[in-house]
Amino acid sequence: MKLEIGSRAPAFTLVDPSGATVRLADFAGQRIVLYFYPADDTPGCTTEACQFNDELAAFSDLAVTVIGVSPDDGAKHERFIAKYGLNFRLLSDPERSVMAAYGAYGEKQLYGKTVTGVIRSTFVIGPTQRIEHAWYGVRANGHAARVLAALRT
Repeated sequence: MKLEIGSRAPAFTLVDPSGATVRLADFAGQRIVLYFYPADDTPGCTTEACQFNDELAAFSDLAVTVIGVSPDDGAKHERFIAKYGLNFRLLSDPERSVMAAYGAYGEKQLYGKTVTGVIRSTFVIGPTQRIEHAWYGVRANGHAARVLAALRT
């Protein structure tokens, strides 16, 4: 199920690599970019993470927090963050339940085959916790710039 613009963002409670609990409610009154990706330290996911990281100052100028979510555990996130010098939070969704709530987990095409997995997806969640922008089946390269452009319009 894809989320529609204007719909309420599904609530979530996940953990970061330090084990700290992070909830959507923690960001009430703020704008966030929440992006879902399949796995740390893979080519597309690394490209996407590094491009979001490269644009963090621009997101910050717009008062937007960037958060990445994958099924990977905290230890894998810590290695990924250290290897690429990432300066934003990565959260773990090992059950893929939050991904499913956002429509970012399910059937997709991979090399011409239908498989079940993480659907690379990004959401801008506004201060009232409504979906302002939604992208499904994202191409990693250049995506951070596309999100920034949408935020600036």
